[in-house]
Amino acid sequence: MPVPAPAQTQPILITNATAHLGNGQVIENSYIAFDQGKITFVGNMAVGRGFPGHLIIDAAGKHLYPGFIAPDSELGLQEIEAVRATADANEIGSLNPNIRSIIAYNTDSEVTPTVRSMGVLMAEITPSGGRIPGQSSIVQLDAWNWEDAAYATDFAMHLVWPNAGRFNWQEGRTERNEEYANQLRELDDFFKQAKAYGENPSSTQKNLRFEAMQGLFDGSKKLFVHTNSATGMQEAVMFAERFQLKPTIVGGKDAWMVTGFLKAHDVPVIFATTQQLPSREDDDIDQPFKTPAMLQAAGLRWCFAHDGFWKQRNLAFQAGQAVGFGLAYEDAVRALTGSTADILGIGKTVGTIEVGKDATLFISEGDALDMRTSKVTRAFIQGRDINLDNKQEALYRRFQMKYKSR
Repeated sequence: MPVPAPAQTQPILITNATAHLGNGQVIENSYIAFDQGKITFVGNMAVGRGFPGHLIIDAAGKHLYPGFIAPDSELGLQEIEAVRATADANEIGSLNPNIRSIIAYNTDSEVTPTVRSMGVLMAEITPSGGRIPGQSSIVQLDAWNWEDAAYATDFAMHLVWPNAGRFNWQEGRTERNEEYANQLRELDDFFKQAKAYGENPSSTQKNLRFEAMQGLFDGSKKLFVHTNSATGMQEAVMFAERFQLKPTIVGGKDAWMVTGFLKAHDVPVIFATTQQLPSREDDDIDQPFKTPAMLQAAGLRWCFAHDGFWKQRNLAFQAGQAVGFGLAYEDAVRALTGSTADILGIGKTVGTIEVGKDATLFISEGDALDMRTSKVTRAFIQGRDINLDNKQEALYRRFQMKYKSR
């Protein structure tokens, strides 16, 4: 495991790179300076000023990006999917708003270095399982322990919206979910009880589940609703608004069908997995590929996500796929960086290359959204020059030497 990098001690200037700022703008032959973990200058080689005392990194012919942010991830909560002892993403029970994913986050995961070597430098650590899995937190991916990694703690509550239909594996068809009405009623009752609990200051009995829910009603926590169907998104938004809540949709596979509704209600979408099959047999075969361009054209606030944990290393390629189907390149970069940060509520300090923000960024020899050319050569998290080595690279070197010796 690479040792976490020490704090930045010398100002750094990255020169001559093509800088993708994460806000839709690009600077050719850029000059990007940072000191003590914060960006101090953003411009190009025509700046007409010196940078005394700076360590100069010449990135001519390379690309500079803000660190990619992976939302809705189980990174650090799972290590080997087939080994139950290494899986800590969910808890027993269905309604667990008091569960905090951050305290289970494992900074010693061997998966994390493989992910950040692909430019993913921050992640939202999200619990799973049940109707209300719990609360997610945002971490930066270079730390000794979860306390050091934590960037925004317990900022969102997650709700898995019930499906009106269910797939019958024995008969190979989708059928009606007979429990759907009861599941909706259970959620409605739980939210009503939680809200009433917070409005009753005379209560002497502590209810940990209801205590955790209060952040939704006082505005200190976001509500992230996981659903893919158009009907589910509409019902979830109307449900949330009955409790004066503004939800964020996670998944959103059919968001292209209800863009007008989502726009009218100002609902952000964390779009999960571009590289997948369509939802229905009569959908266009390339519908998931072109959905991001449709969300962008509709003026929605949205960003990319990818399912699982180790798959986060391929997060940028979800955006690259969408670029080939109508999404502008800089909009794709923004949907990995600035837009993600804004939706997660950390946009004031990270997500774009701007003066005053965290120096969380990386240099790639080629296009970081193209799996053929992406090669991250240097990365910084809050100004710290992190080690990009990982177990997969070590195994590559090992067996390369083995076969070279024969």
